[in-house]
Amino acid sequence: MIETQAEPEHIAISKSKGIQIDWKDGHRSQYSLAYLRDECPCASCTGAHGTEPQKTNHSAPPATPFQMYTPTLKMLNVEAVGHYAIRIDWNDGHNTGIYSFDHLRKICGCAECTK
Repeated sequence: MIETQAEPEHIAISKSKGIQIDWKDGHRSQYSLAYLRDECPCASCTGAHGTEPQKTNHSAPPATPFQMYTPTLKMLNVEAVGHYAIRIDWNDGHNTGIYSFDHLRKICGCAECTK
């Protein structure tokens, strides 16, 4: 079976809320900022080359109601990478993750995709 590349029909970006993608096959995916940051596919975050993964945990509920102040997570910039991906500049200084459309489709967290 030949897998085809995931192709977006429309991408809606809210730098303070997240990304919504309408795919050419009719599927719709919604990604919160916290989820996107936690699912960064870069080498540092995934632990490529045998390094310790530097995953974030923005999606997790706070461990205690008395958390230290942290700035609200935001996307500063989103840019296309060729015709296959986007790159996000985060306000926490991170910007090395290239989110391919295949990766975004694979991490879709909707009820249909998580079955």
